[in-house]
Amino acid sequence: MLSQELKAQIFKLPPSDRLALISAIIESLQDTSVPQPVRSGAIQQMRGLLKTDQPAPTDEEVATMLEERRLEKYLQ
Repeated sequence: MLSQELKAQIFKLPPSDRLALISAIIESLQDTSVPQPVRSGAIQQMRGLLKTDQPAPTDEEVATMLEERRLEKYLQ
């Protein structure tokens, strides 16, 4: 049955039957799981790339680094 034919048949249904149809469609969609891409492995690999033995910089150190970068960028 074509999409247009299906729509025509749906509009001929009484409202209670259309609501039942909507419920059935929603249930059928909830039963099927949409496959999610496997990201956990990639996330773990990225975390491994970011690991370091050094402690994270303090707020003051970050502010100093940003200021130095701005001076390099805008004063040269």
